Amino acid sequence: MEHLEEWIRSLKNMDLEQMQRTLESYKAYGPLPGILLPLAESFLPVLPLLVFVAANANIYGLWLGSLLSWVGVCSGSLLLFWISRKLGGHLSGWIRRKFPRASKLLVFIEKRGFTPIFLFACFPFSPSALINIVSGLSRISFGSFVLAVLLGKAVMILSVSVLSFDIGELTKQPWRVILALVLFAVMWLGGKKLETRYHLK
Repeated sequence: MEHLEEWIRSLKNMDLEQMQRTLESYKAYGPLPGILLPLAESFLPVLPLLVFVAANANIYGLWLGSLLSWVGVCSGSLLLFWISRKLGGHLSGWIRRKFPRASKLLVFIEKRGFTPIFLFACFPFSPSALINIVSGLSRISFGSFVLAVLLGKAVMILSVSVLSFDIGELTKQPWRVILALVLFAVMWLGGKKLETRYHLK
């Protein structure tokens, strides 16, 4: 237990340069560290997801690094949702009765479906672990949740990767900021259309 706490503490306090050195030291394991660290953040929100995503982009390259981060983050989110849904059947009813404010959040997610989960997934500082658990406790369809998470996390990860990849050149390449904004708009509009088309609500 002490080793786990020490490991979490060391990861939490790493800056981008230290994280890149750490990941490079595990290159013998291929892309696995680049997937497992973002996945672990889904269950341990104290870990620095932005540093993991930026380090992946700089070590594995913009596109492969983004893909590894996306696979890890989405896998963790879907796993946490699944655990919450499997274990929280009775808990959901109890929460609705005992905590009216929490009940309102559950109802809000159920009614709005795709949009709030997508928006929360897009922003790196949102309480994603809490949203995943609450979504699992709600009656939102699995399809809506998966679609929102896959698209929202893609926006977040690609935006962070584009902005942090070779960060010294960012001021000379303003198109990267524009690309991040376009990604957000395209993913949101595309997600809404898919949700409507396939009646995921």
